[in-house]
Amino acid sequence: MIGRIPIQDIHPVVECGRYPAKAAAGETFEITAVVFREGHDAVAAGAVLTDPEGVRGPLLRMRELAPGTDRWGVEVTLPAEGTWHFRVEAWSDPIATWLHDAGIKIPRDMDADLMCEEGARLFERAAKAVRSADCSGKGRPDDEENGAAGRDGEGRNGRNGRNGNGGCGHRAALLEVAAVLRDESRDPRARFAVAQTRETAGLLRLHPLRELVTRSARYAITVHRRRALFGSWYEFFPRSEGAVVEPGQAPRSGTLRTAAERLPAVAQMGFDVVYLPPIHPIGHAFRKGRNNTLTPEEHDPGSPWAIGSEAGGHDAIHPDLGTFADFDAFVARARSLGMEVALDLALQCSPDHPWVKEHPEWFNVRADGSIAYAENPPKKYQDIYPLNFDKDPEGIYAEVKRVVRLWMDHGVRIFRVDNPHTKPVAFWERLLADIHSTDPDVLFLAEAFTRPPMMRALAKVGYHQSYTYFTWRNSRRELEDYLNELAHETSHFMRPNLFVNTPDILHEYLQHGGIPAFKIRAVIAALTSPTWGMYAGYELGENIPVRPGSEEYLDSEKYQYRPRDWARAEQEGRSLAPFITRLNLFRRAHPALQELRNLRFHSVDNPDMICFSKRLPGARDTASRRHGAGDVVLAVVNLDPHHTHEATVFLDMPALGLDWQDEFVVDDELSGESYRWRQSNYVRLDPHIHPAHVFTLRTAAAHSR
Repeated sequence: MIGRIPIQDIHPVVECGRYPAKAAAGETFEITAVVFREGHDAVAAGAVLTDPEGVRGPLLRMRELAPGTDRWGVEVTLPAEGTWHFRVEAWSDPIATWLHDAGIKIPRDMDADLMCEEGARLFERAAKAVRSADCSGKGRPDDEENGAAGRDGEGRNGRNGRNGNGGCGHRAALLEVAAVLRDESRDPRARFAVAQTRETAGLLRLHPLRELVTRSARYAITVHRRRALFGSWYEFFPRSEGAVVEPGQAPRSGTLRTAAERLPAVAQMGFDVVYLPPIHPIGHAFRKGRNNTLTPEEHDPGSPWAIGSEAGGHDAIHPDLGTFADFDAFVARARSLGMEVALDLALQCSPDHPWVKEHPEWFNVRADGSIAYAENPPKKYQDIYPLNFDKDPEGIYAEVKRVVRLWMDHGVRIFRVDNPHTKPVAFWERLLADIHSTDPDVLFLAEAFTRPPMMRALAKVGYHQSYTYFTWRNSRRELEDYLNELAHETSHFMRPNLFVNTPDILHEYLQHGGIPAFKIRAVIAALTSPTWGMYAGYELGENIPVRPGSEEYLDSEKYQYRPRDWARAEQEGRSLAPFITRLNLFRRAHPALQELRNLRFHSVDNPDMICFSKRLPGARDTASRRHGAGDVVLAVVNLDPHHTHEATVFLDMPALGLDWQDEFVVDDELSGESYRWRQSNYVRLDPHIHPAHVFTLRTAAAHSR
């Protein structure tokens, strides 16, 4: 049944509360709901949080987000990991109703004394509602600070619900308002003015007079560690680092030890996560050769995703790469440099995988008796057998969980899951919940380029991050629509990881756009999403497809060793590593870029240019912004990698924490130049010199000093 005060369309709620919403420790987001009642009497609303230990927090007052919409909201920040709960409370607000009516009647001398008396009685009731515990100096049980922070409509911290005067002082102050309202020796307008002061409004925020209180159901929010929200990923193949490929000689694989020598350079570029494709033994049957040919040469190493040979399966390391001791050393080296290692979890087998002999019931058998290999017609993957999760589901589940926990025991706390959309969603819901129950710090990234409902379902059942369609969104309209969807519509359950390229995806934008295209895509990915990633070779501008119209790389690293001379590229000025480093260090220095839900787009009169900003949530007050509080980043990007473009940018000033008439200074973090800006501004960007402005803001007064 609907409550006495209807509370509807609560957010963030996933599948009517079946799954918890997501947040990261320290992330700010908004709890909202539609609240209304019959007639014209005023209503109010608030949110109440319960921490993972079951401690109930204070009432966080909500504000009406836009007059007339009946949607109320409050920003909250949950600092601790674990499962939190919240509910929305709504109530009739008789004092707000009285203030509205009295504000009309008393100035017109309509029942002025009667209105003052009615107000006095309401304030007496409000004073009486200040419980005796508030006067003890110990505080109220439901006002104990539990670490969660909320911000009311004035931008004030709403955590503990009390000020320095304590409850006794509040009660006395409310009674004083009542006494003034009854003082007939004073003009009714003067009496009413006391009820309208900021001080009185502050008292009522702390001690609202609530009638017809209605409470919603409780909803869960799972708070993950910060890396679930923020990080820069770098993908590379260990076998290519230190590999020796010389004409006339058998190629020699790199090892985990030689790959570890690449880690300092990756860390220096500012990356937080090193992602490794599968490092397991590779099958021999139907092995693919260079450029995905079906006729490999003798020493072709095969695809790492064709997992399994006589040397072992998912619980083994390819002999060419080394041993578990080598892997442990690799993980330790990454940690010493401030990075984590993410490992690929690809639940598929080569025909030589031990599972094929030990558990033939786990695979599909065709009419001719052969095991079915993977297909995505017209593509064929003869070197890979997919698992059938409906055959012995318990056996498959137990084995996969064993494999995951084995790698966890060797320091892996992040898994990038290959093609999770080709496995049952129920399987992932169970596995991820199982892992989370004992190791909530372990994160899973879903590599699912598929239909939106499946991508969203995987996120809802527990995946911490998701690949996206970002690679295929290149026009301004596409980018604005899609990034708004990721930052707002789905942000409470689906966290995007914007990869600019992968070993499988070389978009035509990069193929034909040259180095400017690589810079443009990196700027957009790194600054619009708190998590982004790139595959090795991006910093060298590798952009040659295997054939026109294909998104596959020529000489794809999936099928051969690709040693790169990183040092020579930097010496010759051919490397984008310095540019990537600046972006990553800039991200670390600006908390606004470490959030997802604060992305805002601004109007530009040229469709080949895009403008967006990120502002640290909670930096609401314009006066505090003028004194340097908060963090704002503003970017303007030329989306055309070939031509210079000019435009006028029209800024949404409140989104930047500024008034419409304000003037300010922008400092370009890429070029080092500074400009004096206002609401509308001329921009010219040459993609071959500076394809983007990446601005930080400061006031014109600060600039003049």
